[in-house]
Amino acid sequence: MIFANIEYLFLLLLLIPYIIWYVMQHRKSEPSLQVSTTRMYMKVPASWKVYLVHAPFFLRIVTFVMITLVLARPQTTDNWQNTEIEGIDIMLAVDVSTSMLAEDLKPNRIEAAKEVAAEFINGRPNDNIGLTIFAGEAFTQCPLTVDHGVLLNLFKNINCEMAQRGLIDDGTAIGMGLANAVSRLKESKAKSKVVILLTDGVNNRGDISPLTAAEIAKQFGIRVYTIGVGTNGTAPYPMPTYAGVQYVQMPVEIDESVLTQIAATTEGNYFRATSNSKLKEVYQEIDKLEKTKLNVKEFSKREEAYHVFALIAFACILLEIILRNTVLKKIP
Repeated sequence: MIFANIEYLFLLLLLIPYIIWYVMQHRKSEPSLQVSTTRMYMKVPASWKVYLVHAPFFLRIVTFVMITLVLARPQTTDNWQNTEIEGIDIMLAVDVSTSMLAEDLKPNRIEAAKEVAAEFINGRPNDNIGLTIFAGEAFTQCPLTVDHGVLLNLFKNINCEMAQRGLIDDGTAIGMGLANAVSRLKESKAKSKVVILLTDGVNNRGDISPLTAAEIAKQFGIRVYTIGVGTNGTAPYPMPTYAGVQYVQMPVEIDESVLTQIAATTEGNYFRATSNSKLKEVYQEIDKLEKTKLNVKEFSKREEAYHVFALIAFACILLEIILRNTVLKKIP
């Protein structure tokens, strides 16, 4: 325990003259009843009230001490503790092209990917995790952060509307998405750096090819895990028309060869997720990645600890008032 205003403890020095004054005053006090001799009272046992005569004095001292301690603001001490946790730096690169609206996964590919990825993020509280999204172009939705609440809020709001409305180019720029994620990890000091890239198509946009981006990732020691999401054959796709939304069967085209080469180049793995359950299994498998031990200094905040002293002071004041008005009451 420490004191925020320790200078107030000097007030305790005032107790010295007060105690001296009380002792001298007690010696000079005159008896309230004068008698010619006290011989007749020699063998009379002392009343228990005699032992309480100095109780108010003692209670006042305790009260003064407690009030002084309250003014000095006692606080619990800050605790610094070095702990070792495990964590890695992870960038999620998620395809948000319009093809991710296909409903072979429920309710559709993008929402299924968001749900499973959110569970993955919640299961790794010690990791720095960021988010890159890409369609015909790529950009960072959230840089690396341990504030997973912020990350999940941003992640929850991603959808395919940007590509639908033309805010960004539609298409699948796998190389650009991977390169953007790598740019966020290249300065990382973590021993283990990972990109989890999820797409449902074939690279058809962007200035950087997927394999070039994979070579860049390899140079920075970044391991890439690729996920191809989508069933086999065709998938129902909601097509807006003048008559409303019509479903058409869209062929599922995933460039598994390129995704496999990206993973192999960076010593990662390629996974195929053809259903919600398979996608969940993929993230569970990735969750078993090697973790890097990190030294973390934990800090516990100071808290005010004056309450006990204030209660003792109040109790002493109350007890003194009771004694002076009951058993120690003086006759005028």
